Amino acid sequence: MKNVGVFGVFSPNKQDVVKTVYYGLYALQHRGQESCGMAVNDDGFFKYYKDLGLVGTVFTKQVVEELGEGNMAVGHVRYATTGKNDRRNAQPIVVNHIKGKMAVAHNGNLVNAYELRQELEMNGSIFHTTSDTEVIAYEIVKERLKTSSIEEAVESAMNKIKGAFSLIVMSPKKLIAARDMNGIRPLCYGKTKDGSYIVASESCALNAVGATMIRDIKPGEILVFEKSGTRSIETHCNKKEKRTCIFEHIYFARPDSVIDGVSVHHARLRAGACLALEHPVQADVVIGVPDSGIDAAIGYSRQSGIPYGVGFIKNKYIGRTFISPGQKSREDKVRIKLNTISETVKDKRVVLVDDSIVRGTTSALIVKLLREAGAKEVHLRISSPPFLNACYYGTDVDSKENLIACNYTMEEIKQKLNLDSLGYLNVDHLSMLIGTENNKGLCAACFDSKYPTEIPKVTEKDRFEEKITKK
Repeated sequence: MKNVGVFGVFSPNKQDVVKTVYYGLYALQHRGQESCGMAVNDDGFFKYYKDLGLVGTVFTKQVVEELGEGNMAVGHVRYATTGKNDRRNAQPIVVNHIKGKMAVAHNGNLVNAYELRQELEMNGSIFHTTSDTEVIAYEIVKERLKTSSIEEAVESAMNKIKGAFSLIVMSPKKLIAARDMNGIRPLCYGKTKDGSYIVASESCALNAVGATMIRDIKPGEILVFEKSGTRSIETHCNKKEKRTCIFEHIYFARPDSVIDGVSVHHARLRAGACLALEHPVQADVVIGVPDSGIDAAIGYSRQSGIPYGVGFIKNKYIGRTFISPGQKSREDKVRIKLNTISETVKDKRVVLVDDSIVRGTTSALIVKLLREAGAKEVHLRISSPPFLNACYYGTDVDSKENLIACNYTMEEIKQKLNLDSLGYLNVDHLSMLIGTENNKGLCAACFDSKYPTEIPKVTEKDRFEEKITKK
């Protein structure tokens, strides 16, 4: 459905868990800016609120006060790759069933969601959203009716749901964290000084609430938090090859996060250094596109010996354009998001480092800004390989027809973007970012077409909306 941010807290005592989730979601805001939500468990009584907008806008003082205190809570920030930007698709999804209540927050994308939804509907399930997270919720509920615990239900549901999923599931008495068997999307947990356990998409969110990271949740692992302690269920572990999404290190994650033991900041530095070795050029200054291009630019500068300079100032109140819905919206936001520092680039040969080129529109506008500021030459270096394939696991790359690298040659892209030279990171060098060999442990299917799972039969972004319309 999406590459989003999930956050959960389990406290041994009743406290202000709302504030904890609020700060955690704030730290994960870079992962989704369309909607956000939170569900709070106060001794089995669920209260929840979700809406379109940013964390600071949605969770007003009044909303926070109404959510009150509790001993558990789960939160979510979203951008959509399946299911339109609609309040109904905001998470967590809260379900009432005969054995109790449940709240589910999901990061990732199922490859068999369409088929599972058809099966569920034929058996009487009524869907209120067009999100595949609701499919996961119903599959867990279906298994819960046949099992004696929520963790058993999650364990059984994992036999049916396929694709990328990092889940936080809250029941009246337990908090459950689960990661798909390939470990495509990140999930980690830690502990605060007061004994609360925190689960989050990234370690930066643990830091934001004063939690010390314990470890990443293993691919296929189910972690149970309850008053008697924590338990790990590993029946689904080591059944498939680990394939963590490399784009987490290249773009999605915050640079201060550590994913599966690898510093995102250092991975990006290494990407820049690789670029300098693969694509050297005579230039006067290296600059990075904020935010995820900056670390790679520093790495390029250190390796090449070309001075690093600050070429852009970012308007901190404008969100990430890649995850902003609608191409026109992306273009408008680039113009007000970045402002060039002409003193850095005027009359100079500039190496511009960015994390990726997807459609090419944003890159063209950024190069135009540099030309207008007086840059004599612009040499674009990309800290990822060319996007050649759709992603089915939560990155908004859903059609080859929109990918610039699928429709133009390198020379044509260079001309289209008005560049003096262009260089991408070699796909065979991705493993160097995280210190492995032969891209072991990575999902780089958007670059190399080596998908870790089956490809979905129905791939349209709005497939559930189309399904409803055709009925």
